[in-house]
Amino acid sequence: DDAGVRLGPRQRAVLRALTDGPIAAAELATKCESDHSTLRRLAARGLIALERRARRRRPADVELGAGVKQGVAPPLLTGAQSAALKPIVKAIRGARHERFLLHGVTGSGKTEVYLRAAGEALERDRSVVILVPEIALTPQITARFRERFGERVAVSHSKLGIGERYDEWQRLRRGEARICVGPRSAVFAPLRDLGLVVVDEEHDSAYKQEGGSCYDARRVAERRAEQAGAVLVLGSATPRPESWLGTPRLDLPERVDSLRLPPVELLDMRGTHHALHADAREALDEVRREGKKAIVLVSRRGWAPFLVCRACGRTWMCPRCDVTLTLHRERGSQQLLCHHCGHCEQSPAICPDCRSTAVARHGTGTQKLEAELRDALSPLPVFRLDSDTARRKSGIANVLRRFESADAGILVGTQMVAQGHDFPEVVVAIVQDADATLRFPDFRSEERTFTLVAQLAGRSGRGPSGGRVLVQTLCPEAACLQAAARHDAPAFLESELERRRALDYPPFSDLIRVVVSAGGQEEAEEAWPQVPVVPRAGP
Repeated sequence: DDAGVRLGPRQRAVLRALTDGPIAAAELATKCESDHSTLRRLAARGLIALERRARRRRPADVELGAGVKQGVAPPLLTGAQSAALKPIVKAIRGARHERFLLHGVTGSGKTEVYLRAAGEALERDRSVVILVPEIALTPQITARFRERFGERVAVSHSKLGIGERYDEWQRLRRGEARICVGPRSAVFAPLRDLGLVVVDEEHDSAYKQEGGSCYDARRVAERRAEQAGAVLVLGSATPRPESWLGTPRLDLPERVDSLRLPPVELLDMRGTHHALHADAREALDEVRREGKKAIVLVSRRGWAPFLVCRACGRTWMCPRCDVTLTLHRERGSQQLLCHHCGHCEQSPAICPDCRSTAVARHGTGTQKLEAELRDALSPLPVFRLDSDTARRKSGIANVLRRFESADAGILVGTQMVAQGHDFPEVVVAIVQDADATLRFPDFRSEERTFTLVAQLAGRSGRGPSGGRVLVQTLCPEAACLQAAARHDAPAFLESELERRRALDYPPFSDLIRVVVSAGGQEEAEEAWPQVPVVPRAGP
């Protein structure tokens, strides 16, 4: 008691606060309006104990959905889900490596199959890797897994802070977390006794790392699963022809809620000069009137894909990449950006070649369409999701959370809005330019176009209100668009495989790209003959 008389008011406040248990020093200092010197004096008198403890830096990702409600009973499986899960569980219990392609239409419950398979692996004290192609897809699927498995789930991707990534990595390495969710880099998670690897949306080219250390996360996942005796599950509504041809298939042919897939309308843009077809504008206006939600997929980010001088025909190109520069508008400034190397320059007011002021902007990017829809559909909120808005920490998750929590709204974005998201209130999905991938000079262009349209179609009509899909194109007769309009992935894949077999394209052959780099074009051309001839690979 005598000692108590000699305590100051702040010291007394600290002792009272500690009667309920240990508190972090920073929190205690704020709560009691004290400082660390107060704590050190109390510790020196033996009245309190100070100790260092590692404080976990939790990822700041905003988890989507109805919050993380652990202990929620899993839903009943459909007959198709049970049939698909059975061979996966059998392989996990047998601790043997097997590969499966889980082909299910959008909304067919593939994630629930992943969850059940992960639970089976955890029961046998084995670890799980869940891969998604885009960071934008991590919040929702992470929330689903944490709802079921709590703190045994860790997330890993480049948008986390350095400290957050380190702490999550250490939790995985120590075995405190047994499930790692993330994009392609998560395939290297330091998990022991790997039992299951899931590659969700396995068709997505984002699984390939092109710059720096080049790798295909799907191939790495297959190799890790093979070495660990783990089960590999490739999941997609629109699988790659390679996976369709060479992987045992498990089918989920219907949506779990028995709702029909939304009708797809191909809108002929020939003769149309507006970024959106009249039918698309009317559909969005109806969304505004009824207080619903819609998603609009735009092929390019920025304001306009390129600038051209109407007087002399000059087009602004990147001096390093020889591709057109894209106009961006940010906080009142206008800049031309290269989406390949990051080169940036000020947008011109006059043409430097002919001194004309007739510098025209061509095409529509996400920024421009966002601004136009804000004006046309006010007061309906418009949200934008592209790599520009995703630069900020938790930027992706925040945009998706705001769109999800809004009573109504329009989500405008690039390909990251096209797949994996589950928003039951979305009743309209629009592909602003389906030809952007179709006219690309690549033998996979039809595959990518079909995938993009079919995946975006799956974002609409997931709720009781149903939905519709509008696809704008200059080539409505294209076979891949016709197949996407019918939601007929098997027919498209079979015809695509026939075409590739006839042309000797992968998966019936291997293509090798040889790149010669030098300080100048002449040096590269001189070095090219020194490259050894690579023998042609057979089927």
